[in-house]
Amino acid sequence: MKFWDTITGSDLTREWKAFEVRVGALPADHRAAWEQITGHLSSYSDFTGRNLMPILDGALGLLEETAADAQSAREVLGDDIEGFCAALAGGERGRGYRDRWRQQLNRNVARKLKQLGG
Repeated sequence: MKFWDTITGSDLTREWKAFEVRVGALPADHRAAWEQITGHLSSYSDFTGRNLMPILDGALGLLEETAADAQSAREVLGDDIEGFCAALAGGERGRGYRDRWRQQLNRNVARKLKQLGG
């Protein structure tokens, strides 16, 4: 990866466009599952989203394999796509940006309360 591509994010744009081409070849239920997966995984993203690219690639590969085996997305992913995404992102312990912000806010409030209390 070139430095300029990393700075501008053009490598991510190329990867995302390749994902879109692959998703376009999927059946409708698999495309709908892909939309749900990307929506749920976005909360686990870092600032750039670069950490999600391998996870998304794996999830899309799974959808492609199940489509080739003529399985429905629901058979493979089940009804709990949000839980599936949490497992992909590192389980329930997987921390998203909201969790990090919440923890930082709690630390700051606790620090201010200590300062006010003495």
